[in-house]
Amino acid sequence: MNQNDSVASSFTPSDAVLVLEDGQVYVGDPYGAVGSTCAEIVFSTSMTGYQETLTDPSYDRQIVVQTFPHIGDTGVNSEDPESSRIWVAGYVVREPSPNVSNWRASSSLDDDLAAQGIVGICRIDTRKLVRHLRSAGVMRAGIFSGDTLKDPATGTLRSIDSLLAQVRQTPQMKGLSLYDEVSTEERYIIEPAGEFEGKEPLFTVAAVDLGIKGMTPHRLAERGCRVQVVPSTVTFEQIEALHPDGVFFSNGPGDPEQSDPVVELLRKVLKAGYPFFGICFGNQLFGRALGFGTYKLKFGHRGSNRPVKDMTTGKVEITTQNHGFAVDAPIGETVPSPYGNGEFGRVFVSHIDLNDDVVEGLQCLDIPAFSVQYHPEAAAGPHDAAYLFDRFVDLMASAKKGELLNA
Repeated sequence: MNQNDSVASSFTPSDAVLVLEDGQVYVGDPYGAVGSTCAEIVFSTSMTGYQETLTDPSYDRQIVVQTFPHIGDTGVNSEDPESSRIWVAGYVVREPSPNVSNWRASSSLDDDLAAQGIVGICRIDTRKLVRHLRSAGVMRAGIFSGDTLKDPATGTLRSIDSLLAQVRQTPQMKGLSLYDEVSTEERYIIEPAGEFEGKEPLFTVAAVDLGIKGMTPHRLAERGCRVQVVPSTVTFEQIEALHPDGVFFSNGPGDPEQSDPVVELLRKVLKAGYPFFGICFGNQLFGRALGFGTYKLKFGHRGSNRPVKDMTTGKVEITTQNHGFAVDAPIGETVPSPYGNGEFGRVFVSHIDLNDDVVEGLQCLDIPAFSVQYHPEAAAGPHDAAYLFDRFVDLMASAKKGELLNA
């Protein structure tokens, strides 16, 4: 198949067509469901864990390109999903596996994508596509196949200009509030697991679901926590009624600038003195609660191989990341929190990305609160950052004793 920068690119009714909002066109084969989808297009550099990627709610309304060329060889199973469904808006791969070779597999990735209505495209030059997105930045795009390639009035193939116009009508990610649409509607509980299974919990954690991945409360449960997962619409009074030892804010999709209700909720949590831990979107909301700004990255961090330095220990860890926004805070200095003339005390950047110096974590010195931008639950990915759950448990233990332990 061909990839062409020209709007004169040709295709047939049996093809799939990827159109970027800047006019680039890629013609390949349909993969998964046949139809159309328009969303922001991003890429993930993960070499494994495609099932966890697809079911991560942080990918809501995003078309995901896999940089690893061969996808689908282990099929799909019922154990690895991070949520109840696939959340990506579309899927782009170079070469789908013709076979499923794993004893846990229950079906093929292609069949699962089709069953859940996820429109994809395969057999295009994903290397060229990703190089373009790295230089031009992430943008809106559309995948079209089947009848969506035809004009409904005439039955003839649509022009690239027609497809491009549809792409450009898609809302941009900046300015979107999405966490409510991926959050749980009802509170649910994850009981202590592993060596703590069947025992009384050591701590109770109120976990605000902004797009939470299933492995996250499980990591807390493995450390003896009872995790009360609550909707994004939860009130502070409802959190108080749970009598938590700590509060957690999860990852999630969308623009953190469009999150004033949950930022205000977090400020109430911090003012009440609850130990706090946030990851990914939760880190961005923590930054905004402290009075820092957030901004959109050119092409984001998505993959399982990002090097991050822990500024409190000097250690470097390889991390799993999935974010297109970041916190704007000063690196290398401790400053009063900008909100309320230092109402939340002193804060510093605790982690930085060694590829581009993006802020990857925040830590308060005068209140029991910290956050990171990446995914320490490691689903999928390396386990280098698992210690952060231990830090949170230590923080709750210290607060329970009436002590203040810096995260």
